[in-house]
Amino acid sequence: MNNTKATAKIFHKPNQAFEDFETNIPNPAADEIVVKITYTTICTSDLHTYYGRRNSPSPSILGHEIIGKIAKLGDSITSDYNGHPIGEGDLITWSVYTFSPENPMAKIGIPQKSPDLFKYGHQSILNGSPLSGGFATHCLLRGGSSVFKISNKLVPGEAAPLNCTHATIAGALRLAGDINGKNVLVFGAGMLGLSACSMSREIGAKNVYTIDINNDRLKNATSFGATETFSASLSDLDIENKLNNEKIDVVIDTTGNPKAMESGINLLSLGGIAIWVGAVYNAPKTQINAETVVRKIISIKGLHNYTPTDLGTAINFLASCHHKYPFKKLVGKEFPLKKLDEAFEAANSGKYYRIGINQDN
Repeated sequence: MNNTKATAKIFHKPNQAFEDFETNIPNPAADEIVVKITYTTICTSDLHTYYGRRNSPSPSILGHEIIGKIAKLGDSITSDYNGHPIGEGDLITWSVYTFSPENPMAKIGIPQKSPDLFKYGHQSILNGSPLSGGFATHCLLRGGSSVFKISNKLVPGEAAPLNCTHATIAGALRLAGDINGKNVLVFGAGMLGLSACSMSREIGAKNVYTIDINNDRLKNATSFGATETFSASLSDLDIENKLNNEKIDVVIDTTGNPKAMESGINLLSLGGIAIWVGAVYNAPKTQINAETVVRKIISIKGLHNYTPTDLGTAINFLASCHHKYPFKKLVGKEFPLKKLDEAFEAANSGKYYRIGINQDN
C-alpha cells in the first residue's frame, strides 16, 4: 500500500455496499494526531445505522470502537489525557467525541452534549473530515480529543470497545453512586450488559443479576460476574420470588426496550436507582407508574455517551481485570477492511457479540 495514502470504506445509505475511498494521509496541525488504525469492532449502533434503524450523516466512515498507533503527532502534543508521555508508535484509544473544556456544557460535567460536537464514526466526509471513522486505515484526531495511551498487553479485540462499551458502563456506574455491598440488576447480556456485570462486581456489588431473552447469553454472563440470571420471559413477580428476599438497589438497562425499563422500575426497592443507557433508537413509549416512582423514592438517570474520566476508569478496569473476564473471546470473527460488507453481514446475524476489523499489519 502507498504509505502516503489512506484508504477507507464509505457508507452512503442503508443496505448499500460500502464504497472504496482513497485520500492523502494529512499532516496534523499542532493539536492534532494522525493514527494508523490497527483494530476496529463493529458496534451495534454501526449496525443500526447501516441497516436503517437510526439516522446518521452520509457519506461517512462508520466505526468508533477503534484503537491505533500514533503515526504523526502534532507539535504541541506531548502527553495523553492523564499526563502520560506519548509519541509516534504508541498504542492509543480516544473518546468518541471532541470538545472544548471552556464550553458551558463541559463546565457542568456534560461535555458529550457540547454544541457542534464532533463525533468519530458519525461525521460526513464532506465537512472537511475525510478521515474520521474506524473503517479506514487512518484517522485524524482533532484538537479537543481526549487521548489515552493503552497497554500493548491487551488483545486488540478486547481493547477496541473501550471507548464505547466499557466507557459507557463506567459512566453508568458513576451515576449509580456507591454500590459496594448493594444488589445490581442488569437488563441485557450483550457487550454492555457483560461489562456492567463485571465492572459492578469489581467495585463491590454484593450480587449482580442479569436478565436477557437469549439463554446462551445468560449462561455466558456468569463468566463475567453475574451471580444469577433470569429469563426475560419471567414475570416481575416470578423474578421477585427467585430473589429470595434480596432487594434490588440499582438497575442498569442496556436494552432500550420499554418493557425492560418498566420492569426495572417495578423491581427496584425503596430508594433504588435506575440507570438507562440503551434507549438510543426509536421505540414505543415507556409506560411508568408515577406513583411507584414517588412512593418508592426512585431515581431515574439517563446516560448518552460518557465523560473522558469515564473512559479513563474503563481503561483502568480492563487493564487490571482482562485476565479475569474473557472479553477477548467476545469477538467472534475477524475480517480485513476490504471485506467490510461481509463483516457487517456476519455482525448483523446476531451470532456474535462483536466482529473485528483487523488492520494490524
